[in-house]
Amino acid sequence: MAKEPKADPGEEHLRRVRRICFAMPETMEKLSHGAPTFFARGKRVFTMFVNNHHNDGHVAVWIPAAPGLQATLIRTSPKTYFKPPYVGVKGWIGIEMDSIDDEELAMHISDAWRMVAPKAKKFRRDA
Repeated sequence: MAKEPKADPGEEHLRRVRRICFAMPETMEKLSHGAPTFFARGKRVFTMFVNNHHNDGHVAVWIPAAPGLQATLIRTSPKTYFKPPYVGVKGWIGIEMDSIDDEELAMHISDAWRMVAPKAKKFRRDA
């Protein structure tokens, strides 16, 4: 009897991330540096999904965070949060997908979206 191949756990996590990210207005996804990356209003990155990036063992998202939040999260929950390569020096946080529920993940992603999304232009009527 042949064994069925195990599903890649990263695929289910990517579905979670997509569901949350696409709930944000004017979100688009494209590959950037080989990773599914989500952009606010087509301009700025607010979430990157990484699945064992360079064999680092993390199935995670990388998101921008408010100043000081990275250090606090890593100190209080080091199994959930980490300093990602490249963008960690700019205050971004890495979040382990196996260690966070959808509600908390959605909170972090929506905060990241609000940080980077350009303000929508409002129509102005001249009288």
